Amino acid sequence: MAAREICKNIYSVGIINWDLRYFDAIMPTPRGSSYNSYLVKGTEKSALVDTGEPHGEADFITNLMRLEQDSLDYIVCLHAEQDHSGMLPLLLEVYPMAKVVTNETCKGLLMAMHHLEELEERFIVVGNEETLSLGDKTFKFYLTPWVHWPDTMFAEVIEDKILFTSDFLGTHYASETLFQNDESPDYLEAAKRYYAAIMMPFRTSVQEYLALVDKIAPKFIGPSHGPVLKLPAKIIDLYKDWSSDKPKNVVVVAYVSMHGSTETMVRILVDDLIQKGVPVHQYNLLETDTGVLGSAIVDAATIILATPTVLFGPHPIAVNAAYLVRALRPKVKYISVIGSYGWGTNAVNYLGEMLSPLGAEVLEPVYIKGLPDETDMQALHKLADTIEEKHKEL
Repeated sequence: MAAREICKNIYSVGIINWDLRYFDAIMPTPRGSSYNSYLVKGTEKSALVDTGEPHGEADFITNLMRLEQDSLDYIVCLHAEQDHSGMLPLLLEVYPMAKVVTNETCKGLLMAMHHLEELEERFIVVGNEETLSLGDKTFKFYLTPWVHWPDTMFAEVIEDKILFTSDFLGTHYASETLFQNDESPDYLEAAKRYYAAIMMPFRTSVQEYLALVDKIAPKFIGPSHGPVLKLPAKIIDLYKDWSSDKPKNVVVVAYVSMHGSTETMVRILVDDLIQKGVPVHQYNLLETDTGVLGSAIVDAATIILATPTVLFGPHPIAVNAAYLVRALRPKVKYISVIGSYGWGTNAVNYLGEMLSPLGAEVLEPVYIKGLPDETDMQALHKLADTIEEKHKEL
């Protein structure tokens, strides 16, 4: 990725990974991603904000060479995770006079992960709302733990109204343009996937730091992944909606079926909900990646997991889905489990226990033997009736 100017003497110098298909070996990234880093040149000093994964070091150093950056005073580390700090050891060698500017928590993580104990004298620890002058440009730092690690912080260049937000408000989206395209459905879908997988488990913190961003009122936001946000109101508004406590009138039904019994149950329930005018989305877990499912549950008021029984418990793919939902902690109000069995009868209880930490109201499960008969169908109709009534209260 070429070095590109965001505003006067502030450059994006990170790298794009067009071919990345899984981030952290868990999150699907169908549009790739970027590892953003920013060079800020003041009249007296210069600073680099974050670095990136070490496998991109050749392109990264090339970008700095293009800008004739033969010296560096500060390396600002907003977050210690390797995709933000992986090139820190190399850069400390390339720029032997550079100081690492970070907070106390991040310092400890950086020193431990990169074995920098012998370089402790090169660290400068900053606190909340402390400043650092580069001459005509001034950094102001904000401690923002739990979006999404305990060490995260933001850095504002006050004079240019640009805010560097680490993972917050980012997107796993490789783009040839420097700035976001708010009209692109692909970009907006990627933004929601990213929120679901990385930010949704920390909704309370997201709400808090959205208020901080509103107070700062930046003209530009430089996240660690994806395009730079120019006039970032739309993405901020989307984050406010996604992180709010009020779900939408939507049901998500995620299922896996072995011999057709569970799939038949799903079809009966989904058809009932459609007939009642309740918006519902059905996902076959054999064909749905975790990014799609994560995005789907961001707004859902009700989540239904449907599984056959394998030996004594639920299908492993249903267990994976339950673990994902539990880990992402959506604002769901109602959950239920439906499924079928031949002789083992513990699948529904197992999934129900997995989902209990969400604190959602558990609707009466439907668990049947073999294909659904008339009694079983009535139980599914009753579940649909209950969902319809609950959704009227939203």
